[in-house]
Amino acid sequence: MRRRRLGAELRRLRESARLTGDQVIEQIGWASASKLSRLENGRSRPDPQDVMVLLELYGVTGPLREDLANITREAGDVRSWLRSYPVMTPRQRSFAEFEAGCADIREYSPVVVPGLLQTREYARTRIISFRPLGNHSTDAEKSDVEDPETEVEARMARQARLIHETHPPRYSAVIEEASLSRRAGSPEVVRGQLNQLCKLAALPNVTLQVLPSQARIANWYLPHTGFSLYRFADPQDPETLAIEGHLTNQVLTDRDELDRYTVVFDWLQSAALTAEDTLTWLADAAGRVSSEPGRSSLGRGSTTPPIQRRRTERLTDQ
Repeated sequence: MRRRRLGAELRRLRESARLTGDQVIEQIGWASASKLSRLENGRSRPDPQDVMVLLELYGVTGPLREDLANITREAGDVRSWLRSYPVMTPRQRSFAEFEAGCADIREYSPVVVPGLLQTREYARTRIISFRPLGNHSTDAEKSDVEDPETEVEARMARQARLIHETHPPRYSAVIEEASLSRRAGSPEVVRGQLNQLCKLAALPNVTLQVLPSQARIANWYLPHTGFSLYRFADPQDPETLAIEGHLTNQVLTDRDELDRYTVVFDWLQSAALTAEDTLTWLADAAGRVSSEPGRSSLGRGSTTPPIQRRRTERLTDQ
């Protein structure tokens, strides 16, 4: 986020100075035109000396210069940031970068429990289930699949920010009932994940809501994919939307797209069980998971969660 914010500021300053990218490259003598492009697009770690040269060219002085110098140092301080994570794989790093400095995280997960909430066993099951697709993955993804324990440790490291920090982010998630069904893993894995969600739902900064499979979302709206919305502690950092893909995520800061997905998240929250009813549903579901190997009673019989059934019964009595 610091790189993106710095890049946007540098682009704005260049345009205010009425300079093209080629003119900037020519005046400061950089060998590659792509260097400025990568810097302005937030795709490279900024060199403080390079940024100072640009600020000098653009005539930036005073508090703005000092502010941008501070942002440059923060954007380039990747090593100290990574020291807070004992293990970090390339795929997990992209999520951890968004979560760092985040004040508010909202997530919708249609298929699996979000990574910040997963138990070790649930995470391991999900990662190993991906193995047969390894031949169709990138080199970075293949390494993650070949070493599932590294990926599991990365997810556990990310969770520390949500659970153990003095000032953790506010976290809200809408989780589809299917992600906790008997298809998600062995009875032991599912039961452990349900118990973990009960514990996390009790944290003051965490709000969890289960979306029943038969719940109506707004005017019969069907979400296309999972997504995450990030709001940062520094109001100058742009709010960010990450749309989940099978192998890669699409990251957007466009205000119109953010507004659309914010509306969708509001719809999902309205359709889901309340936080209080979700806690009851999770506890009841954990109790219904059979201990018989390879089988689970969760999802059998009526597909209506107990809270929803009680509501229906009351309506019928009336």
